[in-house]
Amino acid sequence: MFGTLVRKRVSNDKLANVYINGLLSSTTQGFPVIAEFINDDAAFLTSPNLEQNNHHEFSLILLIGNLSYLDDCFEPGDAVELERTILKKLATVYGMSETEFKSLVKDYRHLMNRLNHPSKNMLYAMSKTIFDKYELYNFQDEYFKRMQVPNPLFLKRMDELVENFIWDWEAFFRRYKLD
Repeated sequence: MFGTLVRKRVSNDKLANVYINGLLSSTTQGFPVIAEFINDDAAFLTSPNLEQNNHHEFSLILLIGNLSYLDDCFEPGDAVELERTILKKLATVYGMSETEFKSLVKDYRHLMNRLNHPSKNMLYAMSKTIFDKYELYNFQDEYFKRMQVPNPLFLKRMDELVENFIWDWEAFFRRYKLD
């Protein structure tokens, strides 16, 4: 009974490790479902034939998209410090220097914002960026292909799937407290 009342303290470094490992694990395990969904979706005239192990772009989109939620869940200084720690660790995971990885993150954020303009909803931005990075435009009917925009019905279904990859900070804070 008391175990549910006492929250464990966790360091910034440990939290970054849990966050990175959790998201990388869920994207690696979850992308086959996403690929199958995309390949079989009725919005496409022909199947994009995404390979189930082609999760690199998906992982980056979800990692970067989830970083945008830090400001909503942490004090500003804590969010900045946690993001800095996460980016430093991710640079190592991706075999890049911190500067190179930060530049990659900046480019993805810019793309996500541009594709999603004027909306500020990060879930939508993530779905639209998946659509763009996997070059799904040419598999749609002529109208959407010509406009170079995703079919809105497909995006709605994609949003519902991507929502499952948003980090649940409320559940985390029920069990842990940041040092």
